Amino acid sequence: MDARGPEIPGGAALRDAAENLFQELQEHFQALTTTLNIRMEEMGNRIEDLQKNVNDLMVQAGIENSIKEQMLKA
Repeated sequence: MDARGPEIPGGAALRDAAENLFQELQEHFQALTTTLNIRMEEMGNRIEDLQKNVNDLMVQAGIENSIKEQMLKA
């Protein structure tokens, strides 16, 4: 005997529709997660580039304590 109880008319169709919707939501969530991870990696690369550019400008300006040196001291 099925532990869920008696079958409701149209229940299988409703269950299938719910499973399909859930699968579609999972796929969309995975796509969003992938996109977010890519964007975060791009942002991290941009921050690293910005830190390097600021460091280079500070060196050009003659500031002795560059960001790199400060980071090494930390």
